[in-house]
Amino acid sequence: MAEPRIRLGMVGGGEDAFIGAVHRIAARLDDRYELVAGALSASPERAMRSAAALGLPTDRSYPDFRTMARSEAARADGIEAVAIVTPNHMHAPVAEAFLETGVHIICDKPLTTSLGEARRLRDKARATAVIFAVTYNYSGYPLVRHARAMVQAGELGAIRVVQVEYPQDWLSQPLEATGQKQADWRTDPARSGAGGCVGDIGTHAWQLVHFVTGMVPEQILAEATSFVPGRRVDDNVQILLRYGNGARGALWASQVAPGNDNGLRLRVFGEKGGLDWRQEEPNVLTWSPLGDAPRMIRRGTAAMNAAGQRVNRIPAGHPEGYLEAFATIYSEVAAAIIARRSGSAAAPALTYPTIEDGFAGVAMVEAALRSSRAGGIWVPLEA
Repeated sequence: MAEPRIRLGMVGGGEDAFIGAVHRIAARLDDRYELVAGALSASPERAMRSAAALGLPTDRSYPDFRTMARSEAARADGIEAVAIVTPNHMHAPVAEAFLETGVHIICDKPLTTSLGEARRLRDKARATAVIFAVTYNYSGYPLVRHARAMVQAGELGAIRVVQVEYPQDWLSQPLEATGQKQADWRTDPARSGAGGCVGDIGTHAWQLVHFVTGMVPEQILAEATSFVPGRRVDDNVQILLRYGNGARGALWASQVAPGNDNGLRLRVFGEKGGLDWRQEEPNVLTWSPLGDAPRMIRRGTAAMNAAGQRVNRIPAGHPEGYLEAFATIYSEVAAAIIARRSGSAAAPALTYPTIEDGFAGVAMVEAALRSSRAGGIWVPLEA
C-alpha cells in the first residue's frame, strides 16, 4: 500500500450489534483501515468482553467513550478516525468528545435525535478541520452513482417528478415487547428520537433522492402514523415534496408493510426520460428515454458511465450489494483522510455523505413530525 492503513476506533457495535459488524466489514473490504481501539458498549463489562472477542489489545479496550477519547488523544499512535455505531441518542455526545480531540468521524445515521443537537454538532464540525461523514450507505452503489451522473449531465432534462419508497415489514407486530434488541431501542423515543420509521429508514430515502437529483424540497407535507397499538414512535410515514423549480415528489417509508424486507426504490422522471433503481436488485438500473424502449443498464458493463465505474469492484455477473456499497463510503472517506494527511487536495470525483447531509436528514424528520402533528400541512425545512 502507498499509505499506511488508517488507525480506526469504534464506539458501540459490541455483542449482538448488527450494524457494528457491518461497519467493521466495510472498513476492511478495501484494506484502508485497521481497527485498533474501541469502547464497544455502554456497559463496561460488555465493552471489555466485546473488545476481547475482536482481539483488540487490552490497553486500547475502553470501558466508555470519554476514556477512549482522552487516552487515544494522548498516544503518539492514537486513532485517526472513529466509527460511531451506537443507538441514535449517543451520536451527538460521542461525536463531540472526538471532535474536541481532532479525530475524523464516521457516524451512523440519523446524525442526532433532535434538530438542536444536529445544529450544534454541525456548527462545531464546521469550526474544525475534521472530516465528518455520515453513513448513508445507499449512495455508495455503483448504479446510484451512475444515475447521479446522468442527472448532472442533463440526460433526463429538467426533473419533474421523484418517487422514493422504503417499505419493510419487520415491525408489523410489537416486536419490542419481546425484548428484541434492535426493535427495543428503535421504538424507544429516548434512544431513537421522536421519529421512528421516518428517522430510521425515511432518512435513507430522503438522502438518496437528494444525492441523485441534487434537489432539496422547499416544503414538505407529511403524515406519520403509529399503526401498532402502544408503539411510541411512528412506523409509517408518507411525505409530499414540493421543489422550488416546480418539481414534485413523494416519499413513503414503512416498517409495517408485509411482504417487504428492504424495498428501497427510487424513480426519477425528467422531460427527456426516467430512471428506476431498486436496492434489492442493485446491479440493474432501468433507463427509459422518452419515446423509446426501456434499457437495462447493468453494473460492471461498458454501459456504465465513469462515475459508476469508479466505485465498481468486480466484473458483471458477480453481484455487488449492501456491504460493498457501505465499503464505498468508507473508502471515499479514507481517500479524503489520506489526502488530508499529506496536505494535498482530494480527487474532484470523491464524494461521500457529510455532516451537512446528516443535518438535512434530521431537519427532514423534524419538519415531517411538525407537519403531521399539525394535521398534515405544508411546512418549510430548516437550513
